[in-house]
Amino acid sequence: MKIEELFQKNIYRNINGVIKVEQDDYDNVYQELDEYVVTKEMDKHFHDFFSSYIKSLDYKTDKIGVWVSGFFGSGKSHFIKILSYLLANKKVDGKTSLQFFQDKFKDEMLLSDIKRAITKGTTDVILFNIDSKGDALNKSDKEGIVKVFMKVLDDMHGYCGEIPWLAELERQLDKRGQYSLFKDKYREITDQDWVESRESFYFDRDNIAKAVAHACNISEESAGNWYDTGGNNYTLSIEKFAKILLDYCNSRGDHRVIFLVDEIGQYIGDNTDLMLNLQTLTEDLGRMLNGKAWIVVTSQEAIDSITKLKGRDFSKIKGRFSTMLTLSSDNTDAVIKKRILEKKDHVKSHLSLYYEEKKAILRNLISFSAATAEMKSFTSPEEFTEVYPFIPYQFNLVQKVFEQIRRIGASGAHLSEGERSMLSAFQEASKMTGTCETGRLVPFS
Repeated sequence: MKIEELFQKNIYRNINGVIKVEQDDYDNVYQELDEYVVTKEMDKHFHDFFSSYIKSLDYKTDKIGVWVSGFFGSGKSHFIKILSYLLANKKVDGKTSLQFFQDKFKDEMLLSDIKRAITKGTTDVILFNIDSKGDALNKSDKEGIVKVFMKVLDDMHGYCGEIPWLAELERQLDKRGQYSLFKDKYREITDQDWVESRESFYFDRDNIAKAVAHACNISEESAGNWYDTGGNNYTLSIEKFAKILLDYCNSRGDHRVIFLVDEIGQYIGDNTDLMLNLQTLTEDLGRMLNGKAWIVVTSQEAIDSITKLKGRDFSKIKGRFSTMLTLSSDNTDAVIKKRILEKKDHVKSHLSLYYEEKKAILRNLISFSAATAEMKSFTSPEEFTEVYPFIPYQFNLVQKVFEQIRRIGASGAHLSEGERSMLSAFQEASKMTGTCETGRLVPFS
């Protein structure tokens, strides 16, 4: 029997080895929901998150920060992406996210909490990679974090997030019920759609001033003066952002906004100003919105590691991110075994017998010194069936190799791309040996 015939699922199918939070096309979303593996560890993390979140539905709380940490490839991005689907109860192919997970979650209490989270009031879920939404200027700005949050909030509302003071105009017009008047007048004057042409506003002063004057019932001179000074007069503070968010939530009744931010640790780096900005932002949103706004972030490092590295007292930020979820390597191993290596039922007994026949040879071929306890070989027919054509030690070792390349290699920054991810590496190796007969082992190389 060929190796490719052993697997439950087609080994040659397209699998997204690296989850990117911006990918939201139909095929990707469906596969992510359908093939997501809820390991024991991930089940606990979902429990911990929803048990914290559900409290804010009934009681005021300032504990609105969630820190998700784990080594490269541990599934942080995938976890918060699935979390975003569940919180928004995203529908794909006529099936809601919760329906995809009815059989994945075994605990009725957890399912009940999720149902309550998505039916109590309304929720906006904003998922983004902060490195792609921020720019180089934001990283050098001590208010850089809150500016990125303001940008993604503006984008969600359909305002011009790229130009903050223009987004502020749109927000104020919208608040007064004049935004549609403005857009209609702009179209009448220019025969162009405002949203499609607004980023070239530098060359459109007079037309914008006329449209603003018409919508606000003020003189064109006043509108022109506002245009000339708008950019210079615009300021943003954490308190102002919190007030904007609070006004928005209050205007919609029982409403919450959840920010899910990927790779915050990488974005902050060793910038203590950005760390303080994140701390203050989380603190003020907790204090002013009392659970109506949540911040969920991912980082390669645990929050303890980051706060120690900074060399300053960041103990307060630990209190702001009171829910801490740490993803381990066990999660990655389980996902690979389930998504790629799961065997057909009739094949399992065949492989078990094959192991019993060859186990003496395997012991001679694969042996390590007592000092290398992590270099595991096969211990039972069940384990052989589960990981074949790989060897147990390879899961841990590949992960360590990738992690070290990411840290010190010339191309380390791009390690999370394509075939260099753990999931993709094991799939590619399986495909390369797919046409071989049973008996072949995948070499570490």
